Amino acid sequence: MDVRVLRVFTGPDGSGGNLLGVVHDGPAVPGPAARQRLAAGLGFSETVFVDDPARGVVDIFTPSGRLPFAGHPLVGVARHLRQHGYAADVLRPPAGDVPSWTADGTTWIRARASWAAGRLLQQHALPTDVDALPAPPPGDGWLYAWSWQHEPTGRVRARGFPRRGDGIAEDEATGAAALSLTAALQRDLTIAQGAASCIRTRYEGDFVTLGGGVDFAGVRTIGE
Repeated sequence: MDVRVLRVFTGPDGSGGNLLGVVHDGPAVPGPAARQRLAAGLGFSETVFVDDPARGVVDIFTPSGRLPFAGHPLVGVARHLRQHGYAADVLRPPAGDVPSWTADGTTWIRARASWAAGRLLQQHALPTDVDALPAPPPGDGWLYAWSWQHEPTGRVRARGFPRRGDGIAEDEATGAAALSLTAALQRDLTIAQGAASCIRTRYEGDFVTLGGGVDFAGVRTIGE
């Protein structure tokens, strides 16, 4: 089985991006247990299984659990489906319908802010304070540490720490956390996360639009 690997939320120069595994033939890996084993073996922050490419039905797993919604897998799989000839106008993860589109080289999704609950948003005084944090910082639960780079223009420095005990010490770029921060601040943001990634958001009340660049990073072949 071939698993396509994408870099999602690439930086302005094309670097960065959070790795994503995409199993295009999702039905070939039936059942949550088998999908969980595959996601754990790949070791990416998330792996997405495409169950119906025409209807946009997808299933998302971290190395340790299944997610009803996640931003970086949905942005990545939207780009993947379009490159394979599918409209991908609506994606259908377990959480609900997620509209998607591409404009000026950026892939966008629109999701409910309530789907990104459960992350601690921790503000720091300076971007250098965020940069100085260990990976991960002490404590339990999902932590999104952030600081203003330039508040008037909505530019943010952030780092994401799942702290799930599944080997992901730091998330290079996290769509759901960016969505949650956008909803909390109630404004559009441009987020520089991780080593070199960029996430763009637009605040729309109960919904947040989330987008970024997506590049192909290779193919991982999984043996029988």
